Amino acid sequence: MGTGVLASEQTGCAKGHPQDTEGTEGMQVTDCESPEDSRPQNEPGYCDPEDSGQLMASYEGKAKGYQVPPFGWRICLAHEFAEKRKPFHANNISLSNLIKHLGMGMRYLQWWYQKTQVEKKTPFIDFMNCVPLRQIYGCPLGGIGGGTITRGWRGQFCRWQLNPGMYQHRTVIADQFTVCLRREGQTVYQQVLSVERPRVLRSWNWGLCGYFAFYHALYPRAWTVYQLPGQNVTLTCRQITPILPHDYQDSSLPVGVFVWDVENEGDEALDVSIMFSMRNGLGGGDDAPGGLWNEPFCLEQDGETTQGLLLHHPTLPNPYTMAVAARLTADTTVTHITAFDPDSTGQQVWQDLLQDGQLDSPAGPSTPTQKGVGIAGAVCVAGKLSPRGRCRLEFSLAWDMPRIMFGAKGQDYYRRYTRFFGPDGDAAPALSHYALCRYADWEERISAWQSPILDDRSLPAWYKSALFNELYFLADGGTVWLEVPEDSLPEELAGSMCQLRPILQEYGRFGYLEGQEYRMYNTYDVHFYASFALIMLWPKLELSLQYDMGLPSICVSAPPALATLGEDLTRRRYLMSGVMAPVKKRNVIPHDIGDPDDEPWLRVNAYLIHDTADWKDLNLKFVLQIYRDYYLTGDQGFLRDMWPVCLAVMESEMKFDKDQDGLIENGGYADQTYDGWVTTGPSAYCGGLWLAAVAVMVQMAALCGAQDVQDRFSSILSRGQEAYERLLWNGRYYNYDCSSQPQSRSIMSDQCAGQWFLRACGLGEGDTEVFPTRHIVRALQTIFELNVQAFAGGAMGAVNGMQPHGVPDRTSVQSDEVWVGVVYGLAATMIQEGLTWEGFRTAEGCYRTVWERLGLAFQTPEAYCQQQVFRSLAYMRPLSIWAMQLALQQQQHKKASRPTAKQGTGLSTGPTCGPKEAMANLSLE
Repeated sequence: MGTGVLASEQTGCAKGHPQDTEGTEGMQVTDCESPEDSRPQNEPGYCDPEDSGQLMASYEGKAKGYQVPPFGWRICLAHEFAEKRKPFHANNISLSNLIKHLGMGMRYLQWWYQKTQVEKKTPFIDFMNCVPLRQIYGCPLGGIGGGTITRGWRGQFCRWQLNPGMYQHRTVIADQFTVCLRREGQTVYQQVLSVERPRVLRSWNWGLCGYFAFYHALYPRAWTVYQLPGQNVTLTCRQITPILPHDYQDSSLPVGVFVWDVENEGDEALDVSIMFSMRNGLGGGDDAPGGLWNEPFCLEQDGETTQGLLLHHPTLPNPYTMAVAARLTADTTVTHITAFDPDSTGQQVWQDLLQDGQLDSPAGPSTPTQKGVGIAGAVCVAGKLSPRGRCRLEFSLAWDMPRIMFGAKGQDYYRRYTRFFGPDGDAAPALSHYALCRYADWEERISAWQSPILDDRSLPAWYKSALFNELYFLADGGTVWLEVPEDSLPEELAGSMCQLRPILQEYGRFGYLEGQEYRMYNTYDVHFYASFALIMLWPKLELSLQYDMGLPSICVSAPPALATLGEDLTRRRYLMSGVMAPVKKRNVIPHDIGDPDDEPWLRVNAYLIHDTADWKDLNLKFVLQIYRDYYLTGDQGFLRDMWPVCLAVMESEMKFDKDQDGLIENGGYADQTYDGWVTTGPSAYCGGLWLAAVAVMVQMAALCGAQDVQDRFSSILSRGQEAYERLLWNGRYYNYDCSSQPQSRSIMSDQCAGQWFLRACGLGEGDTEVFPTRHIVRALQTIFELNVQAFAGGAMGAVNGMQPHGVPDRTSVQSDEVWVGVVYGLAATMIQEGLTWEGFRTAEGCYRTVWERLGLAFQTPEAYCQQQVFRSLAYMRPLSIWAMQLALQQQQHKKASRPTAKQGTGLSTGPTCGPKEAMANLSLE
């Protein structure tokens, strides 16, 4: 390569490029608290060192890295996943199910053609172009709502969400870290820290040996450890993002920090340099018009100096500036190269670094690019490394896209972070400086949050990894966090909704996608599961979201978006039924708040497969979440604001109780979150949600002093309980539904969802018992026996539907799937009912399948089948794992103090433990 460094001897990988190796067996990093752990196998924290995955089997290095924690997801950079699954497609559907959905398929193809070929838009669900399997993703960079950039576990920058809600899955080759080592004034080692061997920048020394490096993720931090062959040097790159519970400022910042700790295990002094190179843009169509330019900057403030490059990307409609920066200290030197061609051989940059471990640092901005010409830049930090010593080099990556437009380009919005850093698009230097000065404080706060869980030896190690790493989706779910200007909220709202204005003005508007492939904001039937993470960690964002769903949402300089109390009578054809019906009916919770490629909040219900006005679960899930959110926050003003909305949606729901027996009936189609699984008549899932919601209405009526409403719902509940038990309980579990079809006796893994939420609200036992406890426990035991243990050897979680004789229910396209988020909710229910070991065992199957077997880290799908396929990568619902944590915390609270419920003539008139005060040790506030 003409570099003057014998790279082939120094970095050659004896076993070849890791992408050419086969999957390997064994595991060197135990998934247990200690190898000597001798707890009995029926305790939740027990784990077998021989059954802890294969991800580190290829690692041949000795280095452990600098302060890498023992818990998290760890993988050798040479690892190859043996199993290569494909996205769910039409050819994976059985002939009988294909016939059932033939009409829907034809209508979808017509709609898809109109959308993509005529309107030139992206479908909200693109069944024709599913995101392919890429087993590469790691922790995303960036706080909540400002956009995200995912850095893969092999070091590549590979998934981008800068335009709100819209993803680009592209590895940008120029975005790299490179190390240069010098002894006695001579460069002895220079290597791109990447296992890639690309066709561009070929003068650079690629092909790092992955057998001597590993990645460790514990979101919002990640560590990559590189043992440099023959150099007696270990690099540890620590990646930090400000995801800070109960913090509504720094958690919104579009920044990430890379801290490099370099350890010299030899007896000679060294000069070490790390170069961070980055392309301006992604090299695709957004860059083609040209006009991109870079410039150096230096910001001195409060005794700290930050130097780096600004990469200006003025492409409309959402221009932004990226900042690659480093912290200048008394022990380091920061240099840069303003511009180079990322599509060339890269020889000039390589030789510049090779010559003296620094870059030339030209002054002034670069010339704006011509059409079709790429531009990149680089920042280098150099320091001295004494024998047996350690030095630290610090970088930041920040992006400033303050004002955004969604796909319809009808509204301007300002991101949350502009409240603190201004809306003018010149904040990238200040963001960089702030991140480099504050990251140590962020890490202290992250450790204070995570340590009580990580240090709890009763919890299995896989759970500690899953609990924190699944949180990636709160930031990387196409998430937006927007400012709501004061003049956009009409004064009349203050009279009826006392907290609407204060909440939205102080905490902004929050939205996250159902999934990176299912592009709808705040899909409410799924948020029902995922919401535990939000209410436990950022409760004000949960309340803001609830105001948006429950009331007309006001957008800047535009008519109200139509949420629960509003309607949109525009008629459209629904794809499953072919029926023409309105977009949104009054007094019904919307399915979603809109598509980011359209105009969310202004146009709700992007979902058009079913007319969700007749879904049975949306209204019920709203009522249950409102009470749970009140219970966990103690916010009485919120409850008072939402009480009229709860009354309205429950009144709307009454029409589904056609025989007035106190129990609603499903309509003979897939009218709930399982939108491919037909339900007829009274059903375990929707019937259970209904009874739970009615029970919650009794509680809320008492709190709001509405005795007549309390009496009415108490009567409905009494009749509904009798009907539910009579029609659905069979002695072992609740039947799927009351149809005459074979699936009516299927064992649904999610049949206890109503009880799950009641328990989360401090209800569901004693005076507030709705479902007989012995029935709930027996049903959960049956689910564990058949849906878990009898499915895939008990190693893949709980299948959605199982026939009584132990064969998965294949009567629908969803009944034989495993839904990860449902499994986590099921596990939480088991823990609530004292089946703690069964709960952990059930959830463990999902974690090991997704994170260790299928290679779907940081893209947990909605669903997978026992063989061959997965569906909908990077999905919202698995955030429900935080319901497991709530259940554990509530268990601990019960042990610490066992309040005595007041005796009454039915349901108690208030939360059985008192909301916020009695649950203070849950650390929700």
